[in-house]
Amino acid sequence: SLLAGMNGSAIENFSCVIYNICLMNCTWQAGRAAPADTQYFLYWQNSRDDGEMECELYIKDENGQNVGCRFQNVRIEINKAYFMVNGSSKDSLIQFYDEYIALYRIEIFTAPLNITAHCTGDSAGCIITWNPPLTSHVKKAECFQYEISIQNK
Repeated sequence: SLLAGMNGSAIENFSCVIYNICLMNCTWQAGRAAPADTQYFLYWQNSRDDGEMECELYIKDENGQNVGCRFQNVRIEINKAYFMVNGSSKDSLIQFYDEYIALYRIEIFTAPLNITAHCTGDSAGCIITWNPPLTSHVKKAECFQYEISIQNK
């Protein structure tokens, strides 16, 4: 229907990552058929208890169009967060885009902490130890898997 907005006006390539434990970046591209004056607005809901909140810190392109959002103090809940990006234009109605995302799936972990290597000259080789990376929601250290890359110098 016409009320749904013009085809091809909704955002594309929506993607989010969480990093440094509680920071999140979401980015998108303007719809290919969206008028030049289209401005987009992101709303999200992290859990059933929270209301829907608008982005507080938009990422803008050189024309001042919102193309992303930076979030602080993000909590990773077990259930999925809801994201919705709508748009407005003088010329036409803009389609909205929405998606549910399980935040734990988009987290980029910090590097493991306190990495040490003790190497002896004999056949024992090296003992390498580390602590798990910091994360807001993984409580069990045994949940992590690691990969060690050793270059002979």
